[in-house]
Amino acid sequence: MKSLQLRFIAFSMGMFLVFSISFNSQAQTASKWNIPVKFKTTKNPVAVSKASVADGKDLFAKHCKSCHGSAGLGDGPKAASLDVSCSDFSAKKFQAQSDGEIFFQISEGKEKMPSFKKNVPEDSGRWSIVNYIRTLAAK
Repeated sequence: MKSLQLRFIAFSMGMFLVFSISFNSQAQTASKWNIPVKFKTTKNPVAVSKASVADGKDLFAKHCKSCHGSAGLGDGPKAASLDVSCSDFSAKKFQAQSDGEIFFQISEGKEKMPSFKKNVPEDSGRWSIVNYIRTLAAK
């Protein structure tokens, strides 16, 4: 009888491990962006200037801050209620992306991250947000 209990416990632990690994793998896959190649090499047509960074900051405050936080750390007031983590724009991994990749993410959205094509209809506005996000890099 004790042997049967030990087998059941071992089986249960094994199944838990399999499901944990599977769930973690799916969560990591879901969090990856499928960015078209053309955006990986797309250059920002809006020159970095005080005006474009200021415009980007204003748009960021209106559309991004609630989830990504004032400093872009992913700690905005709505972030805690989401079942996904919000990107930390100061992180080296995030900042290593091209401007085109960031523009694509802002424009298209994915899962809980909405597309901002309607809220920021001008491409230049979304490119200005990219310019502002670049100022949030960890120093």
